[in-house]
Amino acid sequence: MQILFLVLSGLLILLSLLPFIRCQHWVFRVAEFIKLQLLVFQVPVLAWGFYLVAESPWIWSIQGAQAILIGYHVFILVRYTKFWRKDKYEKGKDASDSIKLISCNVLQFNKEYDRFIDLIRKEQPKIFLTMESDAVWEKALRVLESDYPNVVKVTLDNTYGMHFYTKLKVNKSKIHYFVADDIPSIEAELETEDGHRFIFFAVHPPPPSPTEEENSKERDGDLLSVAKKVRDYKMPVVVTGDFNNVAWARSSVLFKKTSKLIDARIGRGILSTFHANYWFFRVPLDLLFHSPNVFIDKLFIYPSVGSDHFPMGCTFFIDRYSDEQAEDIEHLEQGEMDEVNELIVEGRKEESDNRE
Repeated sequence: MQILFLVLSGLLILLSLLPFIRCQHWVFRVAEFIKLQLLVFQVPVLAWGFYLVAESPWIWSIQGAQAILIGYHVFILVRYTKFWRKDKYEKGKDASDSIKLISCNVLQFNKEYDRFIDLIRKEQPKIFLTMESDAVWEKALRVLESDYPNVVKVTLDNTYGMHFYTKLKVNKSKIHYFVADDIPSIEAELETEDGHRFIFFAVHPPPPSPTEEENSKERDGDLLSVAKKVRDYKMPVVVTGDFNNVAWARSSVLFKKTSKLIDARIGRGILSTFHANYWFFRVPLDLLFHSPNVFIDKLFIYPSVGSDHFPMGCTFFIDRYSDEQAEDIEHLEQGEMDEVNELIVEGRKEESDNRE
């Protein structure tokens, strides 16, 4: 029994400590994703250890390490619960009407097009975004274009295609390729019916994993390029998409600090979006960040549409800049901008190295 306890404890402690090592290899970065799952396992293993310390007092050292890491996980995750939520902001008389947004990694190889189309027709969002949408998906989605006349299409068959549809006025739009010429991001300046303008940014960088990218360099470089792009925008900003990252990861924290945006999940729930087919290993990879003059009414996850991601929905409105909401902005500490710039350079270099 002691051997099994030691193996489990050692594995849980190791996986909890790996993210503290600032190595971009997927082994270290993927461990960031499973913080909630680690916590679920660590609590019963800690309780089990108390039955063994009478026989082996040295187990107290393992118990101490486990307890500290449990406390750390709780400290990080509690801010994604309603216990952390502030009072709801009262909408001003000059605020915009409510805007509904749906974002979904539809899975390029998912052929159940009607399930996603039915969701859009039922929910009638003002904006929707698809990721991993190739030419076949583009063709299937054309039935929606009569309702969504303003479209930005980036049709790719490398699982990084991206399509943006809106009923709102598009003043201008641009497709960015920050670190690689096959990894797009979409930027659009939108205007509501009542005259409120804001910037919408859609992202989908590659994940660090044994089957895709060996490391997180391209992902981190791409996301931090977006963060630097929007940090000084005077207009309201919304950034969303499949980040292939969790909000508590080091690179996500740097994204939040650099962009001067707010994590919409704070006080609303973890709201895991991946993997739709394996309930226990779900993690929140589809994120949304916004400026202090964008106010989130609701953030929610829709039922499966056949993809490995659940669609993410959001309703928000635009109002005057809120000093109270601005308190949620985290600022870069000394040396962190140098780290951001270095990660961007490494992301671009990784792409050029891969092409050699």
